[in-house]
Amino acid sequence: MTRPAAAPKTHAPNLDELSMLLADGSRSTIHPSDVKGPWQRFKLRIWVVLIAIYLAIPWIRINGHPAILIDIPKRQFFLFGATFNAQDFWMMVFVVLGVGLGLIIVSATYGRAWCGFGCPQTVFLEGVYRRIERLFDGNHVQRRALAASKWNLNKTLRRFGKWLTWLAISLVLSHTFLSYFMPIRTLLEAITSPPSVHPAAFTFILLATAIIYFNFAWFREQLCIVICPYGRLQSVLYDKDTVQVAYDDVRGEPRGRFSDKDRGACVDCKHCVAVCPTGIDIRNGTQLECVGCTNCIDACDAVMEKIGQPKGLVRFASQGEIHGEARRVIRPRTILYSIVWVVLLGAFITAVSTRKSFEAKLLRQQGTPITRVEGKVQNAFMLHVVNKAAEKKSFDIRITPIPGVEVTQPIPHVDLEGFGDVRTPIFARFEASEIDRNQQFEITIDDGEAPRTVRQELIGGKR
Repeated sequence: MTRPAAAPKTHAPNLDELSMLLADGSRSTIHPSDVKGPWQRFKLRIWVVLIAIYLAIPWIRINGHPAILIDIPKRQFFLFGATFNAQDFWMMVFVVLGVGLGLIIVSATYGRAWCGFGCPQTVFLEGVYRRIERLFDGNHVQRRALAASKWNLNKTLRRFGKWLTWLAISLVLSHTFLSYFMPIRTLLEAITSPPSVHPAAFTFILLATAIIYFNFAWFREQLCIVICPYGRLQSVLYDKDTVQVAYDDVRGEPRGRFSDKDRGACVDCKHCVAVCPTGIDIRNGTQLECVGCTNCIDACDAVMEKIGQPKGLVRFASQGEIHGEARRVIRPRTILYSIVWVVLLGAFITAVSTRKSFEAKLLRQQGTPITRVEGKVQNAFMLHVVNKAAEKKSFDIRITPIPGVEVTQPIPHVDLEGFGDVRTPIFARFEASEIDRNQQFEITIDDGEAPRTVRQELIGGKR
């Protein structure tokens, strides 16, 4: 249950309790104070680019196909001009491991830079939804006052205006997400058609919009704190050389008022706490709730500038740097992570570059793979050819002759549409006494580019 932000908190931010929790376990809504500065401008540029890419990719076509499309029902996948089918899904192992290890490398080197600058949760929450909230509800003081006030015409108009805008944005985001799994033209047809025409797509949009709206309108920082496991990995990924958003306690302590003569650089203004989207105090050290958003850096720098102190009391720095040691970017763990990542990248590139444009398998027919016909042994095979390319391809099917073996081949040539496949029976008949039991039966499938040969042993020959 969400309580008005004006409700009193039972404790200041600390390392043992979440600062937004009240004594009864309910949650107090966080209204971060507005902040300006170079890091905010830098983040905004990145967010604009990332959002533009997210919205534009479904409309971009390469070689007549979407730049990115994961068509699960048809088992067809397009990635910037390359085409894949379900038989290539094993390559996703390298992609998933590569992305995961990439995040580990970033974390070991620059802390939660991904969370603060590139994570969709941060990009859309801070770059879109909170900005809409400020537009309708005002600054942090006005938002707290509005949340604590009784319902009246002003609050009703502001709330419904904000909620409807959020809903419209959530619909755009959910439809865009679906366009990565459904061709944009098909999606446009689904949007303009009754729900009964595309029930699965309609259901998906309802659920996705509800989840997106719930997350960005209410759940917010709890996704990072409660659900996302990334923050909990920090303790094993960080060391004294990891660069992260950090408070310089050597310079800042002891804290005190501006008029105190014996204080450090920190005047205990708590502006860093006021601007934090997860409600922590960065001066307490590294915390899993910190998403590396840099709000506290710009807020503290503004205060330092006003009181005539050097900037950087809160900055990107390693614990070693803060205590006078030289920064080490290259160290055993980053070297090891990088080597493994390069190996994974090499394996993925090799897999993609050596990937064939078609698959061919020679299988024994189910049920009666071996029979006797007119006194001879007959082996029944099924040749399965799959076109993994998006374009139409032609295939010649050639059987290597074997003395004493009669072959029945209904289809010596086949034309397959993009991602099409064909199954054709092939029969081999022979006298049992004339064929060795380990005799190989070979078929070559030639697409004019890279022929493939498949084999099976003939069974029923002499022992």
